[in-house]
Amino acid sequence: MPRPKGFPKTGGRQKGAVVTHGADILTAGGAKQRYYRNEVESYVAAKTAGKQRGKPFEPGQSGNPSGRPEGSRHATTLAVEKLLEGEAEEIGRKAVELAKSGDTVALRLCLERIAPVRKGRPITLSLPSMSTSADVTTALAAIMAQMAEGEITPDEAAVAASVIETKRKALETEELDRRVAVLEQQLATGK
Repeated sequence: MPRPKGFPKTGGRQKGAVVTHGADILTAGGAKQRYYRNEVESYVAAKTAGKQRGKPFEPGQSGNPSGRPEGSRHATTLAVEKLLEGEAEEIGRKAVELAKSGDTVALRLCLERIAPVRKGRPITLSLPSMSTSADVTTALAAIMAQMAEGEITPDEAAVAASVIETKRKALETEELDRRVAVLEQQLATGK
């Protein structure tokens, strides 16, 4: 493809010509030549076509179809483990010593390992026995009431509601199993 008149030889910055916003070219004389993006892109694509690598693999194929072997570990991880092998107890003791001597970073590290931050707290809910779907609705209403009164947080209510939803699904599955058993029995007896 021939280079457009006034288009820089390198397709980018060059002495005497500057491409701005990929469309305007200022020549050394200051004249502005306008090229539309598709002209510039098609010129660049045609010029670099022989240099482009292309797709190394066909769609759906890769150089390693089976992937990384299961259980394999990164070489850096293995090297670090080998360095620390047999030293973990001594390093732990040193961290505790530093924490006792007032090193705040070591102290924080030790505390994070001894008593990690809890993601939740135990809550006590007064819920009815759940043996029917109506009981599930009552239990959800009780959770909503306790949340409204401030006894539990909205996040805690959401977690509790998801547990109750699991119970509802279990009740539903039991009911469907019972119905299927009745239908199978009726088919077997010819009714």
